[in-house]
This record gives sequence, structure tokens and C-alpha cells, in this order.
Amino acid sequence: MNPRAFISLLRIFILMLWATVCAAAHAMEWQHGQRLRIACDTAATEPVVGAALRMFQEDCRRVLGGRTELAGTDVALTDGECDIVLRLDARRLKGRWEAFRIEVRHGRLYVTGSDGHGLAYGLLEVSRLMGVSPWEWWADVVPHPLEHFTLPEGYRREHSPSVQFRGIFINDEDWGLLPWANQTHEALSQSSMRGDDASFPSGTKQGRIGPETHRRIFELLLRLRANTFWPAMHECSEPFFLTPGNRETAERYGIYIGTSHCEPMVCNVNGEWRRRGRGDYDYTTNSTEVRRFWEERVEETAGQPVIHTLGMRGVHDGAMQGARTVEEQRQVLERVLGDQREMLRRHVGKDLSRVPQVFIPYKEVLDVYKSGLEVPDDVCLMWCDDNYGYLRHFPTPEERRRKGGNGVYYHVSYWGRPHDYLWLGTFHPALLMQQMAQAYDHGMRRMWILNVGDLKPAEYQTQLFLDMAWDIDGVRRLGVEGHLAEFLAENLAIRNEEIKIKNSSLLTLHSSLLDHYRLAYPCKPEFLGGTRVEEADRKYWSKVRDLPWTWEEIDQRLQAYQRLEDDVERLWATVAADRRETFFQLVKYPIQSAAEMNKKMLIAQRARHGRASWQESRAAQDSILALAHIYNYCCPLKLETASNIRPQCR
Repeated sequence: MNPRAFISLLRIFILMLWATVCAAAHAMEWQHGQRLRIACDTAATEPVVGAALRMFQEDCRRVLGGRTELAGTDVALTDGECDIVLRLDARRLKGRWEAFRIEVRHGRLYVTGSDGHGLAYGLLEVSRLMGVSPWEWWADVVPHPLEHFTLPEGYRREHSPSVQFRGIFINDEDWGLLPWANQTHEALSQSSMRGDDASFPSGTKQGRIGPETHRRIFELLLRLRANTFWPAMHECSEPFFLTPGNRETAERYGIYIGTSHCEPMVCNVNGEWRRRGRGDYDYTTNSTEVRRFWEERVEETAGQPVIHTLGMRGVHDGAMQGARTVEEQRQVLERVLGDQREMLRRHVGKDLSRVPQVFIPYKEVLDVYKSGLEVPDDVCLMWCDDNYGYLRHFPTPEERRRKGGNGVYYHVSYWGRPHDYLWLGTFHPALLMQQMAQAYDHGMRRMWILNVGDLKPAEYQTQLFLDMAWDIDGVRRLGVEGHLAEFLAENLAIRNEEIKIKNSSLLTLHSSLLDHYRLAYPCKPEFLGGTRVEEADRKYWSKVRDLPWTWEEIDQRLQAYQRLEDDVERLWATVAADRRETFFQLVKYPIQSAAEMNKKMLIAQRARHGRASWQESRAAQDSILALAHIYNYCCPLKLETASNIRPQCR
């Protein structure tokens, strides 16, 4: 070799070796039990930053066993003394909405946000790197303690959302979330909460989903990098804004409160009109009182992060009163839109282009919109699916040019005609991904809201939806199978470094869940028996009848579900003790319940024709009840002791 070339290569080698040594010397490493000092920019005083900081400090305590303390608010003075530096710098992040950057320099961690939300997401991203799942509370994914946590010198991660407003809608809460919240969680949490938070209300009330439940929901939303929430709105629920503590909790977590298609101006009409309204909820005969009803809430929430839903429907998910034809409805809605925007101009801001507003052409309102209704250009148009996962409208080129943009209201849980699916979270993730990717490509990027029902057991669909809203290109690169694999590894792997050792189990689990979604796609467990809900001829549709399948098809389906049950049972025997609750909630309960419901209904169909024993069908029903009993006992929709110690799945 040429001596000069040799010397050049030697120099390069020495420089690389020196760079490696320096990088190792400056790597960020936190030891178990170490005290971590945090410097927080004085500009980063938004409540959402404080909420994320409290969550992060608790995460550090559980994972690293040490204390974290705020060393000061003047970053320039405390930078050199701190392990973590938090700051706002919109210019560094090119002014992007809710963006964050995580980087390691000279052994110190810097988390930068373009705004308060971006800084909060960045801080909680560090929690995730330490092994804290977004579902740490809602699916009991207990984080594993670490002896040390290391990030290399020069480490950098930067993100910003694909969709501006991203969130969930709690709906059809009657059977799960509501009774759990007001009968157990709120009551049992108060004694421990009231000492730390003077704003926490005393006493519980039947039908109330209170601030402690919403605190848990908002923590999940921040961990999933979401910012918007539509509260529960059924008649059985105490309205969100009439429940003490709810509004303050939303403000502390920086959550934008919106409302559904039949709740204009952040008013839960279904629950509030009978208490605050006067006369009929009819804009053709009682517009003065209806305007008063709306304006009181607009004035009351003027200083809070709120997304105003414009328009008007009936009191509860029905067509508006007083206007029968499409033309009459269009004329009334044009008056309504003008009056509502005038309220916003008076109380929220004269520049309405800076006030988040949305119009939702849901069900019959889509026909009214298509008849020629003019919606102001700075209002977001939120398009809906058909309640079963297929979007009914994609924006035209003209609609895509609107200043207010376009959004999506989507269901993975539904109650209504022709049939509900509220039980097991079987909505196929491939359909969700395909439809939401198509929506994004058609310019629907302003606001995405997912109807999650009771939230459980739609955990995976919720995360897929919100991950796409945050980073659609990243999820597309993974695809459904890759994203599901990451979800399972994050929540069910014993330890991240042991994923390879457990690879065969994870592959079986991955395959089982995909089969679970595939089998439910042509007929969800709720649809077995051929019944329907809310139909005019209830006597006919309430009667269980045969499904139009051959005996061979029924046998094949039962065999496929039996294989699924057997696989899940084998996996259950290998799950570590600290992941048994998580496995039961995310895998065992939904898969085995779906399998047993198919057994119950399809064996009953065979028994009606003398091809099986009724006892087998009854045994399947007993299995469903046994699974439900365990699920109600050991999941977050369950009893919880005041000392925060949860019962383990047996």
C-alpha cells in the first residue's frame, strides 16, 4: 500500500476511534436510584407542560427508582448543572404545530418543543424510550425497573403531527365506563386525591364521569400524542361541563374539548336542555331561548381550549325539530350558522379564522349540505363513515382548498341501526388503515376523531388511529402487520432485549390476533343470530334465526376459532406474572369471548336442526360469563382500592 494512503487510513481510524471514545464518554446515562435534575424554560409554563412533567417524574420513580427535581427555570444559568433541559423554541423547529426534538449533547438530554404540547409530547417520548407504555394504566402494562438508561451522544429524534387536532369520543358509555366511573373509581379515588388537589369535588353522583376518570383518559391521550376529546353524552351521563372538576382537569392537561355532531357550541343538548333550556329545542319557533342556551356556554368557555361544533340536529342523534324537508333544514341551518358565529365573534375572538370550528355532515345533515348549504370557508368540514368503517364522502378539489380544512369522524364502536358492535373491539385494523390513509391523501388533515365507545377493549384500534394521526408516513411504512407487531412487543414482551428469545411466542400471538380480526370481519360476534336493534319490526328482528351458512362453513369457522382458543391458552401458560393482566385484557378476553360466542350461536343453530347438543351451546354461554367476570374483576373497568393496589388476574 502507498505509505501516504496508509497514513491517511491510519488517521481516519484514529479519528473514528477517538470519536467513539468521546461519544461513549459523553453518552447520557442515568443510573438506578440517581437523582435527576431538570431545568425548565421560564417560557414553558403552560399547564400541559406541568402535567407531562408530573407524569414523567412518576415514570422515572417507577423505572429508575430515583428522585427528580426542578433545578430552576433559568436554563442559561442551570444548564451546566442539570441532567435534563426543557425549553420552547419555535424557530428551531421551524414553527411547526406541536413539534418536539429530543437530543443528547455532552451527556445531557435536551427536550425542545415548538409549543407547550410539543414539549409535553417530547418529554413523554422519553418515558416511552425508558419502556413506559401509553397503556401503562389502562391495560396494566407495569413498566420494568432498569438498572440504567442510556442514550448515545448525538442521539436525536424529531417529530410533528400529520393531523392538527387528534382525539377520541367516549360514546355509548352506559354499560361500561359510566357505571365503573361513578360507582367505583371516582368514589374510591377521592380520599387519596382530595389531599393533593383542592379542586377535586367531594362526593360522587349517580351517572357522573368525573375528573379522576378524565385525568386517566387525558394522561392516555398525552402519551398517545393526542390533544382533543369529545366527552360522553348519553342521557344517563351527567354532562361534562356540569360535573365539578372536569373542566379544570381538561385545562391542566391542555386538552381541547369538542362535542359530537348533535351537540353545538360545546353544549351537551341531550343532558343539558332539560336543565338549562326553556321550551322546545326548536329553532323555527324558539330561537331566542336556543341562542341563549348556546351563548351561555360560549361565554363560559371563552378562555379555555375548545373546538366549537357548529350547526344543529335534534336533542339526541336525530333530525332537527321544526324543519321537515331538506330545503327547510337548509334554511334553518344557514340562520343557525350565522348566529353561532356572531356569538363566537363577541365572546371568543373577532378573527374567526383563529377560532377552531367544525361542521359535521352526519347522517341526514350530509343531504342538507349537498343541497347547497354554504358553510363559512374557515370552518373545518368533518366527514363521517357509514358507522361501519367506510367513509361516505371525500372532499372535492374545491372543498380541499377551504381555509378551515377537512377532517374525519370515524367509528370502531357503534350503537344503532342495523346492529351495534360495542363489545369486543373486533374492528379490522386493515380497514381502518386503508380508509384513514385514503382520507389523508384526500386532504382530510385538520381534525381526526375516533368513536371508541367505552375505550376498552378497542385499545389497539385507538393506538393505530392516533399513531396514524401523528405520523402517517411512519405507520404506512410499517403496515398493519408491522404496527401490530410493535404494539405487542411494547406491551407484552418481557423485556425489550428479550424479544428475540420470545420471538416464537410473539409470532404466534401476532398471527392469532390477525386471525381474530379476519374471522370477525364478515360477521362480528355481536351480529351472530341474525338479530337487529332499533328496527321498526322489533318482533321480527328480535328473534334469533339461522345464518345463511352451510354446515361445512359453520364447521370450518368453529374449527378456526378452536385453534385460536388453543393457541391463546398455550401462550397464557408462558406469560410472565407481571404481564398476565395485560395479556388477559388485550388478547385472552377478546379472542376467547369471540370464540365462545361463535360456539354458542353456531352450535345452537346446529342444535335447532338436530345436529348438536344444546348443552354445548349452554357451556359456551357459561364460558362467556366466566371470562366477563374475570375481566370485570381485573381490568381498569373494575374495582380499585383506595391504596391503588389492584387485584391480579388469577
